[in-house]
Amino acid sequence: MATDGAAGESPWGATLSNAIRVTLDYSSRLVMTVSDDSVRPLASSDGDCSRARRERARRRVIRRRRRVAVITSIAVVAIAALVIGGVSGGSPAARSGSVAAAPRPLASASNPVAAHTSPTHPTAHVRTAASSPGSLPQTHAYPSGRSAQFKSLMASLWAGIVHDSLTSALAAFFPKDAYVQLKAIASANSDWTDRLVRDYGLDIAAAHVLLGRTATHARLIAVNVPSSYGHWIEPGVCYNSIGYYEMPGARVVYQQDGQIRSFGIASMISWRGVWYVVHLGAILRSTDSGTVDEPASGPGTSAYSGTC
Repeated sequence: MATDGAAGESPWGATLSNAIRVTLDYSSRLVMTVSDDSVRPLASSDGDCSRARRERARRRVIRRRRRVAVITSIAVVAIAALVIGGVSGGSPAARSGSVAAAPRPLASASNPVAAHTSPTHPTAHVRTAASSPGSLPQTHAYPSGRSAQFKSLMASLWAGIVHDSLTSALAAFFPKDAYVQLKAIASANSDWTDRLVRDYGLDIAAAHVLLGRTATHARLIAVNVPSSYGHWIEPGVCYNSIGYYEMPGARVVYQQDGQIRSFGIASMISWRGVWYVVHLGAILRSTDSGTVDEPASGPGTSAYSGTC
């Protein structure tokens, strides 16, 4: 391996140096050619003096032209060397250094997307049937009315009531896939949509009317669940093929206009250890309208009912 200083010199730098050296050498010879001319003896007559002056002026013009030509040649050579070096990407050392500093992964059969270097962005996760709780089997786990999951579901229920939005409140409603598993009837799918969810929407609207014009200023405080009221419904009861827990009499407690108020949730049932609303205002209704279950000032009182 060479260790002298010239070994690390760029080939384009050497080319530029040689070009400038040749040009300077040529220019020096041109200047010497003019300056070393023999000086003619002084003229003795007026005609000779005139000719001498013209000769000196001519030589000065020639020298100026040659200097301009030399400077122009140097500039052209320098610019040409810089352009060539820029097009070729600089010296090999500089090029190899830039490649080493920023390696680019190669795409291959095992890594087909490695060639894409743009930053990745978070992707949206689509909820599929496999991730829906209703697609999973029932368990005998008793639900909690204080878990973070239950509080999140009740926050969705409250948002639906405040904004009169069935869509927002559906997260708190008993899952359709679970209902189809649970019911021993052929029309479970349409029963969930046409009866249960329709009634739920009517009761959401009725609760929104209860809150009135200041609905958006009402604040949810708690959903009180009387844990001792929960009871297990055996398979075969109420046209069910799977057992579950039923919870009557939970109460939604909220604050509005500086006062504590509440209303009831007619019935919640369990799926895999979580409470879901199945009847908000009423289990059975005589009219095709929404119902608010026992609205009251203050937190109210839960009442037990052995429903299914």
